[in-house]
Amino acid sequence: MLLELAVTILEEQGYNVLSAESPEEAMTIAREYNNPIHLLVTDVVMPGMNGWELKEALAPLYPEIKTIFMSGYTADIIAHKGIIEKGTAFLQKPFTINALTEKIRQVIEE
Repeated sequence: MLLELAVTILEEQGYNVLSAESPEEAMTIAREYNNPIHLLVTDVVMPGMNGWELKEALAPLYPEIKTIFMSGYTADIIAHKGIIEKGTAFLQKPFTINALTEKIRQVIEE
């Protein structure tokens, strides 16, 4: 339900959204999609593949893709464990819709 809500809100903001319920589904969608993908918004911890691994797997297909990682853990804890690098775009859960759309705008405009 959270994924569906986020998709609806982002589409209302004018974004074209491709959603996936797993890293494997995201890879399938990315391989079949014939247009640029500008931004990946992914959870850090997922079954089968973490967010950093997903970003790295998408890089050959979309070398210019930007990424926002999200997690219930703080950015410092995630960085300390070596899952993401310090300075990486990060959104801590829970977050507001305004925080999500602001972070997306910020990362896309960089």
